[in-house]
Amino acid sequence: MIETIQLQQGVTLRCIRDGRFKHGCFSLQLLRPMGREEAAMNALLPAVLLRGCESAPDLRSITLRLDDLYGAGVGALVRRVGDWQTTGFYCSFTEDRYAMEGDAILQPLVAFVRELLLQPLTENGAFRADFVRSEKKNLISTIESQLNDKRAYAMDKLLRQMCRGDSFGIPRLGDKSMVEAITPQGLYEHYKRILRTSPVELFYVGSAAAEDVAKLMQPLFEGLERSVDALAPQTAFHDVGGSDNSEAMDVNQGKLCMGFITPITIRDERFVAMQLLNIVFGGGMTSKLFMNIRERMSLCYAVGSGFHGSKGIVTASAGIDFSKEQLVREQILLQLEACQKGEISQEELTAAREALCSSLRSIHDSPGAMENYYASAALSGLPLTAQEYMDKAKSATVQQLAEAAQTVRLHSTFFLKGVEA
Repeated sequence: MIETIQLQQGVTLRCIRDGRFKHGCFSLQLLRPMGREEAAMNALLPAVLLRGCESAPDLRSITLRLDDLYGAGVGALVRRVGDWQTTGFYCSFTEDRYAMEGDAILQPLVAFVRELLLQPLTENGAFRADFVRSEKKNLISTIESQLNDKRAYAMDKLLRQMCRGDSFGIPRLGDKSMVEAITPQGLYEHYKRILRTSPVELFYVGSAAAEDVAKLMQPLFEGLERSVDALAPQTAFHDVGGSDNSEAMDVNQGKLCMGFITPITIRDERFVAMQLLNIVFGGGMTSKLFMNIRERMSLCYAVGSGFHGSKGIVTASAGIDFSKEQLVREQILLQLEACQKGEISQEELTAAREALCSSLRSIHDSPGAMENYYASAALSGLPLTAQEYMDKAKSATVQQLAEAAQTVRLHSTFFLKGVEA
């Protein structure tokens, strides 16, 4: 289904040919090791590049260029995939076959993306200070907005503390202090360095044949002197010890977050069983956490779990009354213990299979969803197509889920509690 073409050293093109849609998409991602010293710069960079280039020096002229290409779109793209961070662009476009006779869309869009990437506006050997200043403000606002979502805030605190020895503890967008330290000169030097040394992933979803897409994409980095640095392989969680922390804040509801670890990652043959186990444990409204702790015992307002397959981290979180912290902790562990004992009904397994397969089927509902799944899968090392994924889910057994659960152990906890009167 995916055709892979090496355009040049360090530039890989992956293509999915699908003619069902009026629109297609492609992404351009520079691959970087997830590092505290550059995370915020990688997050800021595409936004600054999208402020203007030599042929389109402001947002208005960029918009007009895209309008001329039948309303094509170019946006900043920043992902965290395990130990790696990506920075670049995501582009959407109307398929050429829907353009008026004699018009082309994809080729001039690729050419414009090249201009945005390689011909940024500069002053005194640096990015324009007003562009950097404005986009720093926007990025800090995005980072600070998390504070308004107390559940997300508490989960971020948990992951930072349990992953303090692992790249997964570095925020995808950096933090406020990292962003504040960025200068126009420093960002421009970083841009030149990563453009020269970073592996590049291009991913295309549309109706064109892979060889035709390759011809269009080939000029993107032609003439650019590059000496690509190999990325270190993706790794499982690096454990430097757990912790049990809390923080007081003026909140009406406590947020309990518990972090567990497992040796099962996205690159493990047991990965699908672990995904199903997470759904049975706390990944939906039919899960043990929801049905028992929330519905039957009324101990929490909300409860659920998640599985970070790139690192082998399982998290559980609950919104609770402050006084019920210990009781909810115990009940979460009891529900995990039930899974470990194989106390999983056929109804629970069927519901988990249906939920997972429904999610996987939706991947093929749009070009953007396909790009998101398959581009991330290629970088994380997931060897399965969506169909292979579903086939494994349909054949998974209670015993396989129980064996996956038996690898899970509690590592760290974080409790966001109220301020004492």
